[in-house]
Amino acid sequence: MTQRFLDAFNARSSAMRELLDVAARAAASEVTVVITGESGTGKERLARFIHDVSRRREGPFVAINCGALPENLLESELFGHEKGAFTGAAGSREGLFEAARSGTLFLDEIGETSPATQVRLLRALQERTIRPVGANREVPIDVRVIAATNRDLAAMVDAGTFRTDLYFRLRVVPLLVPPLRGRREDILPLSRHFIAQTCALNRCGPCALSAEALDALHRYSWPGNVRELENAIERAVVLSEGQPHIRLHDLPPEVSGGPSASAPTAPESPAAGERVMTLAEVEKRHVLETLARFAGHRRKTAQALGIGENTLWRRLKKWGVIASDV
Repeated sequence: MTQRFLDAFNARSSAMRELLDVAARAAASEVTVVITGESGTGKERLARFIHDVSRRREGPFVAINCGALPENLLESELFGHEKGAFTGAAGSREGLFEAARSGTLFLDEIGETSPATQVRLLRALQERTIRPVGANREVPIDVRVIAATNRDLAAMVDAGTFRTDLYFRLRVVPLLVPPLRGRREDILPLSRHFIAQTCALNRCGPCALSAEALDALHRYSWPGNVRELENAIERAVVLSEGQPHIRLHDLPPEVSGGPSASAPTAPESPAAGERVMTLAEVEKRHVLETLARFAGHRRKTAQALGIGENTLWRRLKKWGVIASDV
């Protein structure tokens, strides 16, 4: 099952491999999982995949952003309500805990819930029952809960803004998704995946990353993580206008380091009067192009280049292609 996770997430880095190994084992159980990490790291995608490979995969995957609704509407959405429970409640309505029966309920931004909602969530998890708003009856539930947040729940517990008992009830299996800047080995396979996805969606011919574009992708810090990378690649494919390679100036200016998206750049091959690349720059470009050709597989790249895998690893680490903290 772990290989399915690795393939689905285009994971090459040790950080993601370790995370997905734990996620695969958690998926085979019924335990509550809490996924933490920065915005854009793919927390909901990980939750969906846990559901897809679990025993509940035939049931629904129901997601809600707990920070998008005020407290009264959130409780009505989660637990349902009886007719006349509040102004506008013209009839009874089933909540998401019931709608997700036999499946998975994904509570995104769990850190945004109010103390009152936290109490009701804790009771639902402990007793496996809910009480719809305005009802005097308990309704049994059959659902697996996965929660997620980009906030530090432990710090919120210390500050008294998140219940200690709910915190420990949720984090039976905690999963921390690392930021993209901490797993740079995943940038190339993710980029290739997004290129193929965008080309298929826009019905355009296949294209690949130029060495300069790949270098820029590895040097950028990615504050928006995987979501920002996906948007950058989608933009680059569109602006490449059917060219066989995504060029440096096709990338967003914050990634390429250029002043604007439309600013002209010099051709990739030097013309008269242009600076000639140094031998070190030529080596780096050739290595990165070969790495892209073999989809980030270091062993195959090293074999093609006629060097040892350890030698390749040291060069990639020196250039920042492999993060030093991974």
